Amino acid sequence: MDFKTGKLLEQIEYPSDLRKFKLEDLPQISDELRQFIIDIVSKKGGHFGASLGVVELTVALHYVFNTPYDQLVWDVGHQAYGHKILTGRRKTFHTNRIYKGISGFPKRSESEYDAFGVGHSSTSIGAALGMAVASAYKGEKERQHIAVIGDGSMTAGQAFEAMNHAGITNSNLLVILNDNCMSIDPNVGALREYLTDITTSHTYNRVKDEVWNLLGKISKFGPNAQDIVSKIENGIKSSLLKQSNLFESLKFRYFGPVDGHDVDRLAKVLQDLKGIPGPKILHILTQKGKGYKFSEQGNQTTWHAPGLFNKDTGEIIKIVKEGPQPPKYQDVFGYTIVELAEKNSKIIGVTPAMLSGSSLNIMMKAMPNRTFDVGIAEQHAVTFSAGLATQGLIPFCNIYSSFMQRAYDQVIHDVALQNLPVVFCLDRGGIAGADGPTHHGAFDLAYFRCIPNMIVSAPMNEEELRNLMFTAQLPETNAPFSIRYPRGNGVMTDWKKPFQKITIGKGRRIQTGDDIAILSIGPVGNNVVEASKQLQEKGMKAAHYDMRFVKPIDEELLHEVFSKHTKIITVEDGCIMGGMGSAVIEFMSDHNYSAHIKRLGIPDRFIEHGEQAELYIECAFDTQSIIQTAVLMVGVKKNTMVG
Repeated sequence: MDFKTGKLLEQIEYPSDLRKFKLEDLPQISDELRQFIIDIVSKKGGHFGASLGVVELTVALHYVFNTPYDQLVWDVGHQAYGHKILTGRRKTFHTNRIYKGISGFPKRSESEYDAFGVGHSSTSIGAALGMAVASAYKGEKERQHIAVIGDGSMTAGQAFEAMNHAGITNSNLLVILNDNCMSIDPNVGALREYLTDITTSHTYNRVKDEVWNLLGKISKFGPNAQDIVSKIENGIKSSLLKQSNLFESLKFRYFGPVDGHDVDRLAKVLQDLKGIPGPKILHILTQKGKGYKFSEQGNQTTWHAPGLFNKDTGEIIKIVKEGPQPPKYQDVFGYTIVELAEKNSKIIGVTPAMLSGSSLNIMMKAMPNRTFDVGIAEQHAVTFSAGLATQGLIPFCNIYSSFMQRAYDQVIHDVALQNLPVVFCLDRGGIAGADGPTHHGAFDLAYFRCIPNMIVSAPMNEEELRNLMFTAQLPETNAPFSIRYPRGNGVMTDWKKPFQKITIGKGRRIQTGDDIAILSIGPVGNNVVEASKQLQEKGMKAAHYDMRFVKPIDEELLHEVFSKHTKIITVEDGCIMGGMGSAVIEFMSDHNYSAHIKRLGIPDRFIEHGEQAELYIECAFDTQSIIQTAVLMVGVKKNTMVG
C-alpha cells in the first residue's frame, strides 16, 4: 500500500536531515508529519490522538537536540509515532503494531534513537535521570537528557519519586510536561486542577511572558547566563503564584506554560533551555488529536485508538460479522458489576485511569458516588481498595493484568497479608495483541497463586465471569479474590442468565475420554473444546477438564485425572513457568503420581506484538497446536486419521 509523503518529509530519514532545514521550514514539516500519521493510522490502525498532539514538539526536539547522543525518553510510548517516523522508520511505519513489524512503542532493540523502552506510564523521569547521572559520572557534561511526560502520567507516584530525587542531583535533566488534560480518559485529581490554575491565571501568564522575553536574551551573555537566570528567578519569585511552588519545592526550575503547537517558539525555547544547567521543567499546552478536525471536535477517548477510519469523513470503520456476536469480556464485567452493586450496597468500583478500557465507565455513569478513578496510580488503587475493605466494603479493583505487576507489593502486604476481601478483576489477561510485550498479561496466574490467602480464578466464558464475580462478593467468601479474563469478545451469546454460586476451588469435567486428558483454565479452554471434537474425528477420545481455579486447585478433580490418565496436556493463556501446568506437576509430585505431562502456554520469553490469533499459534495453544500435541503424545494409527 502506497502512502504519500510530503516534499519536505520525504527528504528526512534521520534527525540529521531535519537539522539541515531552516527554522521557517518547521511548520510545513510538522504539517506533513501530521498528515503522514493520519494517512497510515486511518488505514492500518493504532494509537492516534496522543501522537498528533506532540507533532510540533517532536519536530522541535529533534531539530534542537543532537539525538541520539542527546537522550530522549517518551512517556508513554504511544505519543512517539512522529519520533519513529523522523528516526529512520518512515518507510516501515506502515508495519507499526503488525505481526513481525515495528513496535507501537519505543524499543531499545529497534533503534538507537529509542533511549528507553516504554509501554507503561510514568517511567520517563526516573529513566532519564539515571541516564543523566551516568553521563555526569562519565564526564559527558554537554550531553542532554529529556523526558517527555504526559500530564496523565504525572499522577503516578513514580514520577514524583523521580522528581524528588532529581531535585537534589543537579543533573542535566529537562522534563517536558505535555499538558493536554487527557490520558485515555480525561485526567482526574488535584494535579489536573493545579495545572489548570497555572494555565488560566492572568497574573502568572503575564509574569511568564516577561521571563521568556528575558530568557530570549540569554545567549548574548555567554558564560554569565547562569548568573542572569538566577537573578531573573530571584527578581520575580515574589510575583509568582503559589501554584508554581509545587515544582520549585522539588528544586526544579519551572518554565511555561508554552503553546505546544507553535513549533518556532518551541524550538527557540528549547535552544535557550539547553544552556541552563540542572533539573528544569517545561510546561507545554497541547491538544490531543491536534490537526485532525474530527478528533479535535469529537470524543478524545474514542480517538485515542480508534481503529480504522475514513480520514475524509471521520467515520470509524467497524468490521461487521454476520449473525449475533458475543460481547466483549470487559463489557460483561461493566454491566455485571452494576447489576451486582444494585443488589449489594457494599460494592465499590475502583480503577487506575482505565474507566473506558475496563468498561467501569458503565458504573461511573450509573453510580458515580460508588466509582473511583484514582489516576495512573496502580499502587494507590490497590491500597485504597484495601482501606475500603477494612470498613466492610467490597471493592472491585479493575486493573489490566500487566499493569497489576506495578502493585504487586501492595497486593501482598496491604491486601493478602491482612486477608481483606478485595476483588481484583484483571482485564487483558493473557495475550493482549498489537500492544505487544508491555501489555501481554502473561504472569498473573503465576504471580498470584504463590500469595497466601489469594483465590485465583479464570472463567472459560462470559457466563462463568458473571458467576465468579457473583461468588467473589458473597459474605461467605470474604477473601482476596482474583478473576482474570482476556481482551476481546467472548464465545457465547446467551450470557445474561441468573447468577449461580461457584464453589471456590472446584473445576468441572467438560468431556470424558480414555486416550488423553487435557486440562485448561480460562477462555483458551474453548480451543480445547474444538480440538477435542476434531480429535474424536481422528479416532481419539480426549477427556477435558476446565480447572477454573489455580488456587485453590481442585485436588479431587486432579486425583480423578491422575487415576485414569498417564498422558496429560495442560493449556493456559499465561506463562508456563509457575502457571497452572506447574501447579498440576506440583500436585503430581506431592501425591506420588506418574504421568507424561506436556504444558502449553506462553513460553519463557517475551512475546512480541501481533493479532491474538497469530500469537496463539506462535505460543502453540491454538486449536491446531493442541491437536498436534495430543497426536504426538498418543500416537494415532494412520487408518483412523481423517482428512
